[in-house]
Amino acid sequence: MRKKSAENIRYEVDLDNLPPLTDKQKAELEALSQLPDEEIDYSDIAALADDKLEHMARGRLYRPVKQQITARVDADVLEWLKSQGKGYQARMNAILRREMLASVRSGKQAR
Repeated sequence: MRKKSAENIRYEVDLDNLPPLTDKQKAELEALSQLPDEEIDYSDIAALADDKLEHMARGRLYRPVKQQITARVDADVLEWLKSQGKGYQARMNAILRREMLASVRSGKQAR
């Protein structure tokens, strides 16, 4: 599917409706699956130490796809969000994201 904005064209992949693999692609995947780990050439990939991995962050230009929803929120909560000025929905998303990331980091699962 193709979506067009003023300056950008964005393509999305329908993961539930992928084109079938060609015979050549299937043969390559089969050959790769049979290859022992010791024979995999990692020479073109920089080694990352644990200390580097700890400080890695998602790219600054990363923008997750937004999804429109309908949600019921307590009136006083909505009033508070709106009282902070313009952008209450973005603020709500930031609050939810902060909680989600804290939960992921702590290993807690939502119930």
